[in-house]
Amino acid sequence: MVIAFPTPASPLKIGTRGSPLALAQAYETRARLMAAFDLAEAAFEVVVIQTSGDLIQDRALKDIGGKGLFTKEIEEQLLAGSIDIAVHSMKDMPVAQPAGLLLDTYLPREDVRDAFVSLAGGALSDLPEGATVGTSSLRRKAQLLHRRPDLKVVEFRGNVQTRLRKLGEGVAEATFLAMAGLNRLGAADVPRRGIAPDEMLPAVAQGAIGIERRADDVRARDMLAAIHHHETGLRLAAERAFLTALDGSCETPIAGLAELSGDQLRLRGEILRTDGSEALADEISGAALGGAEMGRSLAARLLARAGDGFFDWR
Repeated sequence: MVIAFPTPASPLKIGTRGSPLALAQAYETRARLMAAFDLAEAAFEVVVIQTSGDLIQDRALKDIGGKGLFTKEIEEQLLAGSIDIAVHSMKDMPVAQPAGLLLDTYLPREDVRDAFVSLAGGALSDLPEGATVGTSSLRRKAQLLHRRPDLKVVEFRGNVQTRLRKLGEGVAEATFLAMAGLNRLGAADVPRRGIAPDEMLPAVAQGAIGIERRADDVRARDMLAAIHHHETGLRLAAERAFLTALDGSCETPIAGLAELSGDQLRLRGEILRTDGSEALADEISGAALGGAEMGRSLAARLLARAGDGFFDWR
């Protein structure tokens, strides 16, 4: 089938949030499509869509609706035909898409690690007893308190510059960001130290960019197939199946990471009580093509160990 390529007169519209990182991800998607089909930049239009998560900055995500806050308005525009594809940070994506939409294209995954950010430099282990750390992530909060129950954790939202300003104002002595985001922004000036997954397992799908489309859009399907990264897809199939089986959201502290070695996949998972008082971890390995089943099996094993009420607020 011949693809009806977009033109400057009828561009492919790429929907995205308006943050610097979201725009960088949209521009990366555009660049990969331009290279794959030898198209000019004018054949694409980047459409910025404000989401509820961007507009509401003064409350914790768990209090205002969770992950869907960063996708709802974009998906509405995609279903309405106002945009042709939508570019997302995969760790922000709910485990299910609205009827009529598909999420089946992933770009090559970036660094999966969390970054410890402190204007004073140093590592997480260098924080003095009783220090204040800012984060909006329940996972990071629970993992931090599990390792360092002496620390105080305060709500910390906003883009990179906002968080650095808060550190400068003394709201907290340190915070966390994703290494992937800092790398994509070229933010070499941000004082950070990567935290190995063995020390702090990252969020499910951290470092991955996903591209969503309408299920019946043949042109988008065929164009996106040319830039899909198969290995990232295998890893995320396992991680997101793990998250789905745990009913994961912004209200549950869950971490997971799949790694490939040839045709074999290793999936590690961790669930934590919300106050960090208990953490359960396990892993599973097997054929990469069976990643989704591995994710469900690993989740079942952890849930069996956790028992009822493990994620209840404390």
